[in-house]
Amino acid sequence: MSNTEKLIAVVGATGQQGGGVVRALQASGQFRVRALTRNPDKHPKLGDEVVLADFNRPETLKAAFAGAHGVFLVTNSWEAGADESRQALAAVEAAKGAGIQHFIWSTLPNVETISGGKFKVSHFTEKAKFERVVSEAGFVYHTFVIAPFYYQNLVGIMAPQKQADGTAGWALPLDPERRVIHMGDVSELGRIVAGAFAQPEVAGHGEHLALVGDFLSFNEIVATLERQGHKLSFKRVPRDVFASWFPHADGIAAMLAYFEAHTYLGSESSEAIALGNKVAGQKPTTFAAWAKVNVPVQATA
Repeated sequence: MSNTEKLIAVVGATGQQGGGVVRALQASGQFRVRALTRNPDKHPKLGDEVVLADFNRPETLKAAFAGAHGVFLVTNSWEAGADESRQALAAVEAAKGAGIQHFIWSTLPNVETISGGKFKVSHFTEKAKFERVVSEAGFVYHTFVIAPFYYQNLVGIMAPQKQADGTAGWALPLDPERRVIHMGDVSELGRIVAGAFAQPEVAGHGEHLALVGDFLSFNEIVATLERQGHKLSFKRVPRDVFASWFPHADGIAAMLAYFEAHTYLGSESSEAIALGNKVAGQKPTTFAAWAKVNVPVQATA
């Protein structure tokens, strides 16, 4: 069977990761794409096929995966909460039942292992712990892809806010001089996923593939944006103060403390980054290049 006849089912096709995977698979011209969503009627042209898949209705997953060669699975930690592992397990079981050959799981670093238990970042570690389930499921091929800190976060959930002194910027419990943030344009994760499906002999035996377009400190992020005409500030605040500011702020504070101690990906990440670039067939976009196109000056001036 040629790749152009192979059907890939993409879970979360309307999200940032899944949407990028759909577009990359289509752009490759090597696969047919089945876009999976809870609302297929709203997205009739999302893929070659658009099919219902709802983790809250596990019975929909059987039809969603039927006849597919591969599955890309990403789960939403913030939305799923304690149900994330249950949702992921339902997807793995349905994929096995459907005879899926290549299963790709979007994972994150195991903070518990990397930090020796010092830091608790549940939405990272729970994904990492699920890798064992994927590995032991018995798929012909399986791959783990790792998304970085999204560039998009800096114009989204972590966009600069108006500070007490009237400037726009960030107030975070993080040393701005330490280079600790592995970053990237999340839409480019799809190129790695498409490459892994096309090259299972290279990346189908449990390899980790990481997307990293840049590795920066927060001072370097600010300096990059200022060179492009933005006016921004950064203030370091104590972790316990930040943790009290809004719901779930304590979790973000813990995540940033982990970054500061071990970096986003941990110290042993070079191989996963290099293999991700190799499989994608090109280097990802740098932060400066991305920001020039995606961060309007008036948004932060």
